[in-house]
Amino acid sequence: MADQNRANGCRPAIFLDRDGVINENLPHYVKSWDDVHILPGVLDALRTLRQTPFAVVVVTNQSAVNRGLLTLAVLHDMHTRLQAVIAEAGGQLDGIFYCPHRPDEGCACRKPQPGLLLQAATALHLDLARSYLVGDAITDLEAALAVGVQPLLVRTGRGANHAALLDTQTRTLCPVVNDLSQAIAWILDRSRNG
Repeated sequence: MADQNRANGCRPAIFLDRDGVINENLPHYVKSWDDVHILPGVLDALRTLRQTPFAVVVVTNQSAVNRGLLTLAVLHDMHTRLQAVIAEAGGQLDGIFYCPHRPDEGCACRKPQPGLLLQAATALHLDLARSYLVGDAITDLEAALAVGVQPLLVRTGRGANHAALLDTQTRTLCPVVNDLSQAIAWILDRSRNG
């Protein structure tokens, strides 16, 4: 399948969780642009990715929408502004895919389900077998592993607490790094060295 994807012009992606990886993860949800506080080093890391073959795609659970705490219009505005800030700093997001559902709704898109990754792969013609996901929660790792994407866990956001919960097998499969900058350095080093 990976060879077929290469032949079809599919490119690899770096999937990023939003809250806790790009911006601060707040205990009562990120509900407006005023709540978006981009983490240190993120804009530089995303600028670095602009010079690589990777698509950069956000995949984020946003249950605040179906909890009635956030409208889709406000969420779209936040994402438009986030893309503009990243572009102004020299980076680029190729797509933002979100799940608006609450955990009890049983959808296929809310991580740990891999639906967001599959949606993005179809829409953007991505090669999941050569892709990576950077997240701050075990659910991010599970979504990645379900479709053959290499996950990394950052210690920002909820990551430090979730790293302590990883079993030995998961820790072997999923490197734990300090932040997005270290994750990107790890990914680029691995892709250079095959």
